[in-house]
Amino acid sequence: MSNRIIYYYQTFVGLRPVLDQTPIKVTHIHLSSFHFGLDSNNQPYIHLNDFPPNNEKFKTLWEEIKEARQKGIKIIFMIGGAGGAYGALFSNFEVYYKLLHDTIKQFPYIDGVDLDIEEEVDIKNVIMMINRLKTNYGNNFIISMAPLAETLMLNNPGMGGFIYKTLYNVLGKSITYFNGQFYGDFSLDTYDIIMENGYPPEKVVMGMLSGDIDMKDACAVISSVKKKYPNFGGVFVWEYCNAPPDLDHHEKWSEEMYKAINPTYFSSIMSYFGY
Repeated sequence: MSNRIIYYYQTFVGLRPVLDQTPIKVTHIHLSSFHFGLDSNNQPYIHLNDFPPNNEKFKTLWEEIKEARQKGIKIIFMIGGAGGAYGALFSNFEVYYKLLHDTIKQFPYIDGVDLDIEEEVDIKNVIMMINRLKTNYGNNFIISMAPLAETLMLNNPGMGGFIYKTLYNVLGKSITYFNGQFYGDFSLDTYDIIMENGYPPEKVVMGMLSGDIDMKDACAVISSVKKKYPNFGGVFVWEYCNAPPDLDHHEKWSEEMYKAINPTYFSSIMSYFGY
């Protein structure tokens, strides 16, 4: 799949606006964020934000996530981010991996995981985890990562302390896509440099930060990237609750992105209705 339209979803304000779209424009929801650690009794835990994933407060969330999956939206667990996860995970891998495995088993409508590594790790541990996930869940299980766009452009060590191009050269076939953080540099020029560095367009998703870019400009960039790279990886926004252009209508962002990615389809619909 290419041309993805992805929401990161961490502030659980309700998915009804996108679930009621006809047709649904969203392709993926990255449910954020899962963390590992030790509780006050020194027992290992997995948390969705600050609570166990099966906490009663998430009842409506899981109902909506299940409905989203039934409507064809792929659901991805985002692991890590600014809150961390990997220091604990790799310090006691078998214990924490089992917690992740059990959570995926409890919520079987999950399509993959997003490894958002923002703390220094050993690349060997990242390789180990990706291989384990593929062994346990098969080739159709989505594995994404969320590097800074700069690290895809210049092969600098990312926030995880390793070089993504090195990882890609070893396990590129196992990484479904990179959610590149194009924050502050959301442009065709940046995308071109990443392509020149050897990444295929279908594996590089352009990411924007809510409030970081004017929607008209963002749509123009997406249209230009799609024109040059028809199978480009798509676009994501961090995050759903304050996605532009209308903070009261979270679905509007995906609708605008869909039109930017599919201008011919949109023009034909407008023509059909006499516009």
